[in-house]
Amino acid sequence: MKLYTKPGACSTAVHIDLAWTGAPFEVQVLDAEAMKAPAFRALNPAGSVPVLVDGDFVLTQNAAIVGYIADRQPQAGLAGDGSPRQRAEATRWLSFVNSDLHPAFKPLFGPAMFIGDPAQHDAVKAAARHRLRGLFETADRQLQGRQWLAGFRSFADPYLYVTLRWAGRVGVDLSGLQALAAFRERMDADDGVQRALTAEGLA
Repeated sequence: MKLYTKPGACSTAVHIDLAWTGAPFEVQVLDAEAMKAPAFRALNPAGSVPVLVDGDFVLTQNAAIVGYIADRQPQAGLAGDGSPRQRAEATRWLSFVNSDLHPAFKPLFGPAMFIGDPAQHDAVKAAARHRLRGLFETADRQLQGRQWLAGFRSFADPYLYVTLRWAGRVGVDLSGLQALAAFRERMDADDGVQRALTAEGLA
């Protein structure tokens, strides 16, 4: 398998998942210019990451990719123990990060997509930070008494970790969220996480 990723993007979560499997894989780290190149656009016309190539199979979209990795490498337990219940629990928290948490950052990364008046951009960003604080409070409550979102290490955890890294860059208030802070520390210390960050120049 080969992963195309951009440093610090949501694709970094997929990179961590692959590192956690212990199976061999290739990685190609792209910058914004490389994502516009015809060779990459041939794989994904949208010009976005992640892209996973497995033989003649080309897959896009984070949630689809991490599910595929979990199915290809079941020994890693990224979707649980193989039971429908554990897979559903892992998918529930993956969906929370992918569908609720990740999109809530968009007004911070590009406020002009939401309102044309530059004078209103700060207000849009403030509202986004407020919403993100509430979503991270949900994650903090879920992590109380647990090391991992689903109760076991799953494909949801690297994605949450990446959003925590974003939160630090865009000024989201995470003060007092002790379970979330402990999760961040565990992830920072994880060997697979560090291998992925190092390969992307983020360590």
